[in-house]
Amino acid sequence: MSTTQIFCASTLYGAATLAAALDAGAFADADRRILLVSNNAGVPEITPSVDEMPGFEKLRGRFDSVLSWNETISPFHPGGWSPRADDCHLWERHLRLLWELGDDDIELALESIQVNPALAIAQIFTGVPVDIYADGLMSYGPTRSKIDPLVGSRIRRLLHLDLVPGLTPLLLTEFGVAPEIVPTDVFLKVLGEIGAGTPDLPELRGLPSGGAMLLGQYLSALSILTADEEEQLHVRMLRGAVAEGHQEIVFKPHPTAPARYSRALEEEADRLGVQLAVIEAPLLAEVLFERLRPALVVGCFSTALFTATEFYGLRAARTGTDLLLERLTPYQNSNRIPVTLADALLPDLEPGQLAGDRDGVPGLVTTIGFMMQPQIYPERRPEAEAYLTAHLAPRTQRYFKRRRLTSLGLPGGLPAQLAFLPRNATARRVVRQVRALRRTAQGKS
Repeated sequence: MSTTQIFCASTLYGAATLAAALDAGAFADADRRILLVSNNAGVPEITPSVDEMPGFEKLRGRFDSVLSWNETISPFHPGGWSPRADDCHLWERHLRLLWELGDDDIELALESIQVNPALAIAQIFTGVPVDIYADGLMSYGPTRSKIDPLVGSRIRRLLHLDLVPGLTPLLLTEFGVAPEIVPTDVFLKVLGEIGAGTPDLPELRGLPSGGAMLLGQYLSALSILTADEEEQLHVRMLRGAVAEGHQEIVFKPHPTAPARYSRALEEEADRLGVQLAVIEAPLLAEVLFERLRPALVVGCFSTALFTATEFYGLRAARTGTDLLLERLTPYQNSNRIPVTLADALLPDLEPGQLAGDRDGVPGLVTTIGFMMQPQIYPERRPEAEAYLTAHLAPRTQRYFKRRRLTSLGLPGGLPAQLAFLPRNATARRVVRQVRALRRTAQGKS
């Protein structure tokens, strides 16, 4: 019986991770290897797909064919479509015919198994083994929602990059899934191939080496910040880099971010009298790290901040994480762990800010992971209680919400005998009356 391995990727960074895993021998030999690309952008019709990105051609040879999930399920969007339970068998038969799989044994390598399209593909190919690969900081956090055991029990391992050495991913541990590191040296070699295969684009000509690089993330699209707040965050990055003495700045916006973000920065750069170059081509930040060797990389909580420090030995700084920790809602928001890691492990660009909790990061991540998903990780409660008892202090308080601590009965929450107050109608009425009297008194004064 022949074996076909199907590798699914929605980003060039993810495809590079898969290529590195293949080069490192993480996957057994197969008769056929398919790269299934998915364009999950809000408007995929106007956004380059993975196989259209500069440098992708260097990865193509590792696969026997490259197929498009968008074309397969057109006109539906990959992030919003999944098969009805009764139709999964019909879809499997359809895909076996369409992709000429025949009766091959199938093995899947998927990303972000909690959501579509990965979840949809796993449901269609019922019963086949699944490997999950993670190319970002979210792998260190909890599984964002309960996964059907019919899917979760088929997951063999979690392949991930060693972005935070010494920290073990929490993702999928509820199924006993073992993490497996994709070797950093092999991954860097793949990134070097992508960089070598990236054409000499106009945006790259004349860019200075040794300057500062700013990384945009388009957080307003995630409803974390407003568009104006995100613009101001970029301006803070620019001002912080200039305050450190950098006169030549490179800004790499998120590929789907609006052009006005760049214009706001250009206006501020003109006011400050510094040189600003905006990279509009859909390039990996790592390609720029290798070509430009910036003296400083600035961002909010981008994974690229950690590849800069851990993989390329560059200096990186974060800004805005204090605001993000306050704004992320609900507490279960899957960005909470990446924001926390950036806040705790990277220096703040702006002096005078509260330092992070670098020494206690493993316990911090476990505690937040439990608080995010206590139903999935009930066995982590003792670790969370121990961490909070020993480490809850002004510098760590910003990682937790008192209401969340209270609802879970954890140290740092309101005492049990007072926990009824937020839900007590009489208490709320008294508080409103006191506030009204205070406003009246302030108005008379």
